[in-house]
Formats: sequence, structure tokens, C-alpha cells
Amino acid sequence: MARRERTRHLIELGGLVQKAGLVDLTDDDRATLYGAMLDLAARARAREDGNTLALWKRRGKRAFDAEADAHDERGAS
Repeated sequence: MARRERTRHLIELGGLVQKAGLVDLTDDDRATLYGAMLDLAARARAREDGNTLALWKRRGKRAFDAEADAHDERGAS
């Protein structure tokens, strides 16, 4: 059961990489994607004030909300 949950979690994370447009942007180059993610993590760690993570969280929530609103509008039409 735990293995299945972990697999689902990893698939969802991969979906976020796709949804963010990173797969297309990097032409599906995994070394580039990994390097970018390492850079993001390093930047967030360097700014230990927590503002970077809070900013990313707000942006992500807004994007999820906008997507949900667009989905609702398509369904209502």
C-alpha cells in the first residue's frame, strides 16, 4: 500500500513538471530539468527567510485556482 501511494505521489509531481511547461521548455532533457530543480533548491536554501517558498506557494495556489476557474467555465458553457 505504501509503495502504491509513493508511486502516485511521484507521478503527481511529474505532472506538475509537465503542467509548468518545463518538459517542453527543456525539450524533455532530464539533465536540464534536474539542474534547474537543483538550482531552485539552492536558491531557496540560500534565502533562509522563507520568503521564497511563500512566494512560490502563492504563485502555485493562484495558478491552481485559475486552472480550476477555467475548468469550471468550460463545464458551464
